[in-house]
Amino acid sequence: MLAAERRDHLLGLLAREGKIVAKDVAAQLGISEDSVRRDLRDLAAEGLCQRVYGGALPASPAVVDYAARQTVAPDGKRKVASVAAGLVRPGGTLILDGGTTALAVAHALPHDLACTVITHSPTIAAALLDHPRAELFLLGGRIFKHSAVACGAAAVEAAQNISADLCLLGVTGVHPEAGLTTADVEEAAMKRALAARAADTYILASSEKIGTASQFRVLPWEKVSGLITDADPRDPVVEQLRALGVVILAD
Repeated sequence: MLAAERRDHLLGLLAREGKIVAKDVAAQLGISEDSVRRDLRDLAAEGLCQRVYGGALPASPAVVDYAARQTVAPDGKRKVASVAAGLVRPGGTLILDGGTTALAVAHALPHDLACTVITHSPTIAAALLDHPRAELFLLGGRIFKHSAVACGAAAVEAAQNISADLCLLGVTGVHPEAGLTTADVEEAAMKRALAARAADTYILASSEKIGTASQFRVLPWEKVSGLITDADPRDPVVEQLRALGVVILAD
C-alpha cells in the first residue's frame, strides 16, 4: 500500500472509529508499527490527529487563535451557554473560565443577576461590566493571548486563595479515554487550579469538541460534576461518556 493510500486509510479509520490503535492497523495492513507511527507523526504535524500512547485520536478543531474561534460553532456555544447560565444561582459565586464559550456564558447571564464572578479573563470581566449587581474579581498573571486569559505561577497562586460554589470550565478536547484536554500546558494547570477551588465544576463543550483530544490533560472525568454540550445525545461518544457515569446536561 502506497503512503497516500495509508494516509487515506488512517483518516477514514479515525473518522469511523474515533481512534487509531497502531498495532491493530499494522496487523491489518501487514506493515510494521514503525511505519504506522511515522504516518501518524505526519498527520499530527498537519493537525489532522492527536498522537497518544499506542496510536492517535481525532484532533480538536478548537486550537486556532482566539479571534478565529469566535466564528467556530457560534450556535452550539450559545446553546451550551444558555444551559450553563441557568446553573448560576442568585447570590452565588462563580468561577468563569476564559475562551469563546465562556464569553457566551457571560453574555447569557441575566443582566440583573446578583452574584460574584471570579475570572482570569479580561474579556470575561469586560463583558460583565454593565451587569450592575455582579461583583467582579479578576485574577492576574501573564496573559496567554491564544485564549485571552492569565496563566502561569502568579495566576495559579491567585487562584489558590479563592472559593466558589460553581466553576464553568472550557476545554478543547472531550474524549472518553483521553479525558478533558487543552493545547497549552500552563493553561491546563490554570484550569486545574480553578476547578480545585469550586464545590462543583461543569465542563463547557460544544459538539465539535466531543470525541477529540489535545496534547495536555486538564482533568479526569471523576474530578468534574458534569458536561454541558449541544451534541446529539445519540452520538456514540456521548453514549460512551454516559456509560462511564458522566452527568450530561443539554439544551
